[in-house]
Amino acid sequence: MDPLRPGSPYQPAIEALGNYPQKKFYNVSKLGGAKYDTLPYSIRVLFESSIRNCDGFFVKESDAMNILDWKTKQNNVEVPFCPARVVLQDFTGIPAMVDFAAMREAVRNAGGDPVKVNPACPADFTVDHSLQIDFSKCAIQNAPNPGGGDSQKPMVKLSPLKAQPRKLPCRGQTGCRGPCSAGDSSRNSGQFSAQIENTPILCPFHLQPVPEWRNAELVMFSAIFMILAAKQQWPETVLKNQEMEFGRNRERLQFFKWSSKVFKNISVIPPETGMAHQVNLEYLSRVVFEVKDFLYPDSVVGTDSHTTMVNGLGILGWGVGGIETEAVMLGMPVTLTLPEVVGCELTGTAGPLATSIDIVLSIIKHLRQADVAGKFVEFFGSGVSQLSVADRTTIANMCPEYGAILSFFPVDNVTLKHLKHTGFDKAKLEVMEAYLKAVKLLRTDESSSTEPEYSQVVQISLSSIIPYVSGPKRSQDRVAVINMKSDFQACLNEKVCTTDTLQKSGVKGFQIAVEKQNDIVPVQYEGNEYKLSHGCIVIAAVISCTNNCNPSVMLAAGLLAKKAVEAGLVVKPYIRTSLSPGSGMVTHYLSSSGVLPYLSKLGFEVVGYGCSTCVGNTAPLPEAIRNAIKQGDIIACGVLSGTKNFEGRLCDCVRANYLASPPLVVAYAIAGTVRIDFETEPLGTGFDGKSIYLRDIWPTRRELHIVEEECVVSSMFKELKEKMEKGNKRWNLLEAPESTLFPWDLKSTYIRCPSFFDKLAKEPVSPQPIENAHVLLYLGDSVTTDHISPAGSIARSSAAAKYLTNKGLTPREFNSYGARRGNDAVMTRGTFANIKLLNKFIGKPAPKTIHFPSGQTLDVFEAAEWYQKEGIPVIILAGKKYGLGSSRDWAAKGPFLLGVKAVLAESYEKVHRSQLIGIGIAPLQFLPGENPSTLGLTGREQFSILFPPELSPGMTLDVKTSTGKVFSVIALLENDMEITIYKYGGSLNFVARRFL
Repeated sequence: MDPLRPGSPYQPAIEALGNYPQKKFYNVSKLGGAKYDTLPYSIRVLFESSIRNCDGFFVKESDAMNILDWKTKQNNVEVPFCPARVVLQDFTGIPAMVDFAAMREAVRNAGGDPVKVNPACPADFTVDHSLQIDFSKCAIQNAPNPGGGDSQKPMVKLSPLKAQPRKLPCRGQTGCRGPCSAGDSSRNSGQFSAQIENTPILCPFHLQPVPEWRNAELVMFSAIFMILAAKQQWPETVLKNQEMEFGRNRERLQFFKWSSKVFKNISVIPPETGMAHQVNLEYLSRVVFEVKDFLYPDSVVGTDSHTTMVNGLGILGWGVGGIETEAVMLGMPVTLTLPEVVGCELTGTAGPLATSIDIVLSIIKHLRQADVAGKFVEFFGSGVSQLSVADRTTIANMCPEYGAILSFFPVDNVTLKHLKHTGFDKAKLEVMEAYLKAVKLLRTDESSSTEPEYSQVVQISLSSIIPYVSGPKRSQDRVAVINMKSDFQACLNEKVCTTDTLQKSGVKGFQIAVEKQNDIVPVQYEGNEYKLSHGCIVIAAVISCTNNCNPSVMLAAGLLAKKAVEAGLVVKPYIRTSLSPGSGMVTHYLSSSGVLPYLSKLGFEVVGYGCSTCVGNTAPLPEAIRNAIKQGDIIACGVLSGTKNFEGRLCDCVRANYLASPPLVVAYAIAGTVRIDFETEPLGTGFDGKSIYLRDIWPTRRELHIVEEECVVSSMFKELKEKMEKGNKRWNLLEAPESTLFPWDLKSTYIRCPSFFDKLAKEPVSPQPIENAHVLLYLGDSVTTDHISPAGSIARSSAAAKYLTNKGLTPREFNSYGARRGNDAVMTRGTFANIKLLNKFIGKPAPKTIHFPSGQTLDVFEAAEWYQKEGIPVIILAGKKYGLGSSRDWAAKGPFLLGVKAVLAESYEKVHRSQLIGIGIAPLQFLPGENPSTLGLTGREQFSILFPPELSPGMTLDVKTSTGKVFSVIALLENDMEITIYKYGGSLNFVARRFL
């Protein structure tokens, strides 16, 4: 989108930026005055966008003023938002690009210039949803060929390279070898990507889906794993799965590569690079856009549910459906109800032992308990500066956990320092800071007389966040570290739980007689005498699980070890210590930060990269130690940073096991016992004979942030940038056409030119009446987009399966609807193909309907196809809340291609209503209190609906049936923009006509 829209009423507000007179921007702070100063930072971004994009049609002056009056208008008005860019993964990206390719074809056929057809704003596609697990770690077996057919068929070979990939835009990072032009700043000329929707996050070493509850930690780990991939040879399973991915999806990948070559404003991130949200955060984010020396805030909508992650970097963004994202690419805004903004004030200082994970999970717990569903959350207060960017992005990423639309962290000094370490050019950072200050989008800890005002404020004191461990027998039994000593004492006193008493008493007891609770058993080990007692630690393991994935906690363990060794502390030699990092990258940054030798000095040497201690794979304890434990009936302990701590799991003679963060594992190993109060008792004695307490060696959050940014982040981003620019061998060798128009392959079952533009004309026509339409489906309440849209695997008995079979494919070659989103013939046949669809004509769940002229019961597609051949329009009858669920582009596109002209429902899900208009289907609503039942409709009638030549928002239309009944419905066209788009036959045709 052009930042200088012609005819904008706000162009007088454009100013030069202080010491950078060549840089221009909209001074929204001056324009908004005192009202602007009290707006939340996130609303200020919405306001700037409305000012910059005000064209009198999509965005009106009244929209900008509504946003400025947020305090009184929140929750009461709809406002447009034009994000600076969009991010799509390949499942949602391929239908969008197929539409653009088809638009070029239609514009050429209508006498226009197809070269002019390009996305209106930068669009980044990540190919991260194509991977399927054909091979597992445990066994490399014979697998289907790339199309999914018999194993005897030869593998598809990749074509040789024809054109060298071009360099990606620098996006403000160092290493750019020349000035980037306006075109370069918003487009990638040659690197791309593709992947599959709803594919779970995979454990990088087991290649198995990871449980949802681990996603918070994996957010921070995923980037690290990408670097590991670049640094070392991939496991055999990874290589084989990648080979299958490129073979199976070759047509789609070639189409993506063609798109990146011929369209402006398109960049594609190739397969094997990373997940959409991670690449968005680490590489695509600009924070401040600069186009033709014009500055404005970075903002984004994306089809990935993790898009909200970028709010941790001060970039306003959230997830939307494919059709909304495509609309933005077409130059149209997304609309949203002007939201309430909940201010989350962070105060105080986190406890010295609280780790990043403790703080993040505590904040999320507070937000889950607050009423933030459907609202923006914005963080402020002195405690915000204590959160690293990794902490912030984790909190922002977990919006679905507490129901917020997004959680926004305004840019501050922590953000700017992070950007510096990620490779942003110093000069551009200086311009960025000057701009953010000028428009008051840079947050500081200094109090001001004009602080933002919020709909409500949730206060969280970081001082109240304390660290916990879990145990001694179950992971759900949490114990505050400050209570560890007394809690263990209580466990000694408590009775041992039996099956009969499981519900009556706890499960933590060891039932040690009072007179034996202080027993000491001397033991000789390696020439020295040691004393074992209840609570003594004999196993301490930092293993490859959960919180290891957060660099800060692993670095905390390393820095603590460094300080301990320098102070003269040691770990008793009989304690079985080990360090099993989650990846070689963890070892890399522990080594590069200089802490690995200190961990080794304490006995925490790297033992490997697989599951070990928590699954019982611990080497036997020294025989002398085992005998002493058994002889004295000692309750010995294990401490580990894993996930499983059931009694006896680590070792049959170790009955108490605690889960703890990596630095606490090291601390307890040094102490040698869990019966210690870290506040009042020393860990041991230093070189100078003085007592050393945990507080003396525990690293501060500032120390951690510095090491994390300098040793982890800078290295990580350098590697990622190199990988992005270099691409990968398979992608670089992939052949793709370079023609202005895409050379459609009529035999292809993946990419097909859709028929959305078959009636494209230079001038719009008046809405045509719907005459003698039959009802394709008679549905009830709460029909979701899952019922409508094709998703998942293709059933062998479905209409889509019949189509693919006729194309010569076997069931193993069908792939999924997601992979075939670029083929409208497959997707149309998959519309309303859900086996749970309840059509009242059928009376039971089934993807069937009745073709009334013949009386036959058919697949929905077959009936619709028959109606179209007969020239009979069709409509849908539905109940309340039609179109519930996640936004899906084919939930609107599919019915349109089935020939559906209108939907008559009692009510609609808001987003789906707008999607129907955007594709050219009329959303009609029964009058209050009326529905098909009260009107005496059976659905077997034929319906005629007359549209007047001139439509107006919310007008009433008359519907006549073949039985003589007449009733009224409301046309849910709510404003002039929606009326115009509907008259043009939907947004695709509306935009296409601009190029004629």
